[in-house]
Amino acid sequence: MSEKGMMEKEEIFSKVLRAGRRTYFFDVRATRANDYYLTITESKKFTNDDGSFFYKKHKIYLYKEDFIGFNEILQEMTDFILEEKGEEVISERHRKDFKKEYETSETSSVKEASAEKFTDVSFDDI
Repeated sequence: MSEKGMMEKEEIFSKVLRAGRRTYFFDVRATRANDYYLTITESKKFTNDDGSFFYKKHKIYLYKEDFIGFNEILQEMTDFILEEKGEEVISERHRKDFKKEYETSETSSVKEASAEKFTDVSFDDI
């Protein structure tokens, strides 16, 4: 069987999650015995000094016999993180973006407030 034929038979169902510089691929594939398993691939984009870019990929193979345990632990871990830290993203990169946005809106509102306090003085009044 050709490589193309193997790929068509192997890939059963796929979903993609784009998350900033990362993309997650969830693919249901078939074994040679036609049983299904899941691959989860993280692809992260990096930029070289010359402006070109490349991707680093990490892949997890998850088989049916591990689904229940994997799902239970994943759910427990995500619940723990959300309970402890909430849903707000507080990474440095996001904090910088928030700070820029905050400073821009803060600076413009301070300028507007200063302009409102400014009294137009006519030299004829002096």
